[in-house]
Amino acid sequence: MADALTLPPQVAAPAVTLDERNPHAVSDAEVIALPVLPGDSLVLGPGAAALGDALTELDLLGVLEAEKATGKAGQVVSHVVPGGVRGNKSLRRILLVGVGAQRPIDFRRAGVAVARATRDVATVATTIPALEPDVAIEPFVVGVTLASFSFDWRASGPASRPVGSVVLAELGSSYDGQVARANAVAAAGWRSRFLATVPSNVKNPAWLAEQAVTVADEAGLKVKVWDEEQLAKEGFGGILGVGSGSATPPRLIRLDFAPRKASRKTPTVVLVGKGITFDTGGLNLKPGDAMTSMKRDMTGGAIVLSTMAALAAVDCPVRVVGLIAAAENAVSGSSMRPGDVLRHYPGDKTGRTSEVTNTDAEGRLVLADAMAYAVTQVKPDVLVDVATLTGGIKVALGQQLGGLFANHDLLAAALEAAGEATGEPLWRMPLSATYEDKLASSIADADNGPGGPQAITAALFLQHFAGGLPWAHLDLASVGDVPADRDEWTKGPSGWGARTLLTWLGSPEPLAGIV
Repeated sequence: MADALTLPPQVAAPAVTLDERNPHAVSDAEVIALPVLPGDSLVLGPGAAALGDALTELDLLGVLEAEKATGKAGQVVSHVVPGGVRGNKSLRRILLVGVGAQRPIDFRRAGVAVARATRDVATVATTIPALEPDVAIEPFVVGVTLASFSFDWRASGPASRPVGSVVLAELGSSYDGQVARANAVAAAGWRSRFLATVPSNVKNPAWLAEQAVTVADEAGLKVKVWDEEQLAKEGFGGILGVGSGSATPPRLIRLDFAPRKASRKTPTVVLVGKGITFDTGGLNLKPGDAMTSMKRDMTGGAIVLSTMAALAAVDCPVRVVGLIAAAENAVSGSSMRPGDVLRHYPGDKTGRTSEVTNTDAEGRLVLADAMAYAVTQVKPDVLVDVATLTGGIKVALGQQLGGLFANHDLLAAALEAAGEATGEPLWRMPLSATYEDKLASSIADADNGPGGPQAITAALFLQHFAGGLPWAHLDLASVGDVPADRDEWTKGPSGWGARTLLTWLGSPEPLAGIV
């Protein structure tokens, strides 16, 4: 049994480094990727001319013409070079990669194309980001990293491996900071995907807490973990109720980040993540098909943990507290039942009560506890919760837009802009009081399963725990899983949201106009 619960070693993300030389001078590069600019006549970008006589024999423009290339972002023409070329016998292929209009999204797609064309390659050298480094570096690194993601538990090991090393050629050390930031943002996306993909026979609330402790040690964060006894003592009735049916007890995890120049006046943001490590639906049992992806129902917690790990690397200027409410929603004789009433933090007579009419509406119950704790104990300036919360958001938005609810227009706008910039678009949904009466319960402060419109009523339920603060709720159930490879996404749990939060929190003034 112990062997079955030991996670095998996983492939690493590509190592992205700088080299001021031309790509041909990277002697161990098996593949060189050159940018192709569209227009009336295609143009090869940086790197092609620097290769000089070594590549004149290849007639790369002729290759593009023969393949009817257009230079569209992400379009790849691959040219095999048997035996290498003069001065670099390691070289086996030239990739000619379209960069389109050279927007961030185009460079991200170019990175994706390079990743997908170089699996099982040790080293690729590229000049694509050298076209416009300030625009290209981060999206290219994110694209090449996340499109390389894989998870494997086969006896024979991975069927293929991502490219081992990506060298950004013709870029000097002045871009070290940008590459470090890009690697941190990409790593956050990778980590959140990894955590969401780990099977639930390994991943339970205690395991997730162990990951948080490891991250805290690595990133220099403060960390605190509540076990089931501490949760009971302090009145976290929602988390305890949801976790009551599982053999693995719940946890609440707190991580604290402070910027280098923090003072007493530095504002605080709290991020709250739903950490349901597996969701059976409880006694309101999910259908079998709906349960196969429920190992990723802790995606919100994974996003918060991955964001916290990278805040220093993106030079976040505000204090951030990450809270992850972790539980397993299981079926047993001790499971919470339809008709039960739970009292939320702080557990005394001041804590709101929820009548449980649907045990499969468990995410809002654990989030409510963590949000109430944040409001009363952390007293932040801004509150954001992240969860794969409702099937209703998927019905509303499909699988390429995340849902955003907010009680503050400037906070909503900041998150929307960050999502658009980083390739994780969000669509603002109405936080309409029209449906408030659906939350009514005859015996408690609210009904946890008021019905449709699901995403809106869930947001309204949570709003009661926001304490009147500027608050945003990200319902990412629509994008929690990717059904097939698309852009930088590979099939499986997405970890969608970490890049958005880091883009927002890593901006010079993330709370401008909000506080």
